Amino acid sequence: MTDAHDLGPLAAAEDTGGESTRTVIIAFGANAGVAIAKSVAALMTGSASMVAEAAHSWADTGNQVFLLIANRRSARPADADRPLGYGREAYVWSLLAAVGLFVAGGTVSVWHGLTELLHEPDTGEDYLIAYLVLAVAFVLEGTSLLRAIRQLRGEAHHHDRDVLDYALETSDPTVRAVFAEDSAAIVGILIAAAGIGLHQITGAAVWDAIGSILVGVLLGAVAVVLIDRNRRFLTGEPGSSALRDAAVERIAQLPDVATVRFVRIEYTGPKQIFLVASVDLVGDHAESHIAHTLRKLEHELERNPHIVDAVLTVADPDQQDLGTDTHDAPFD
Repeated sequence: MTDAHDLGPLAAAEDTGGESTRTVIIAFGANAGVAIAKSVAALMTGSASMVAEAAHSWADTGNQVFLLIANRRSARPADADRPLGYGREAYVWSLLAAVGLFVAGGTVSVWHGLTELLHEPDTGEDYLIAYLVLAVAFVLEGTSLLRAIRQLRGEAHHHDRDVLDYALETSDPTVRAVFAEDSAAIVGILIAAAGIGLHQITGAAVWDAIGSILVGVLLGAVAVVLIDRNRRFLTGEPGSSALRDAAVERIAQLPDVATVRFVRIEYTGPKQIFLVASVDLVGDHAESHIAHTLRKLEHELERNPHIVDAVLTVADPDQQDLGTDTHDAPFD
């Protein structure tokens, strides 16, 4: 059992904002370089798969700008207008990035592939240039992906979670987006290489066009997953049962708390939660003393940097005791 005051192993998560920003900046640099190289190669070779890959990389580059804005705007402290902070802005900008991936990446790639498939022109590709650019892209995208995996692995280890599961469930939308987009980029490069290779072997441009369509379908599928995850957090994603159990235990260990009757947790941003609970207090004090005690306990909970606001009320005597036989749970 970790220190109950930490509500789980939070040490590695406290600098998540800065680490996520570095991950996005690395992804932006890699995608910008790859997008330029692929665009030049697409013009020189006329490859449909290369055009799709160029569209993919430009979409990813633009998306990193949205993710940088997401990190910056969501990190603003709470104020009178937004007492729960600006954390949900991260999901708004990340949602825009996912829509951009779907439109600029997936739709353009499918449309171009279908166009090439219907016309099937003889492009006279320079295969060597295409392969060289794809190899460079693989290295750059792989570097960015390794950075995202390194961040996810560190956080998942502290939370005792599988990396892929953690990437899908984490409340940090930027690192999830970089991981998903770079993973799709690696797969997309392999698809494009296969399409170009089959075109070279068979002389039929249909394989190149099919490669473009498959890249577009891949990007569309990834975008839909990212859109859905951001939608869920924007509309009020509740904390997991493990996180709820840890919150119950933490509240139960506060001074003056006899039992915990109700807990509600909702994410308000990356690794930021709003906590509502009802409790029974020790003793039988006057109303004014109870109000003072509740405010003191709320402030004690809010000392945790991941709890942006806590509201405690006196429980209905008929409410069931939630108990304290719980286990640790991290904020993810």
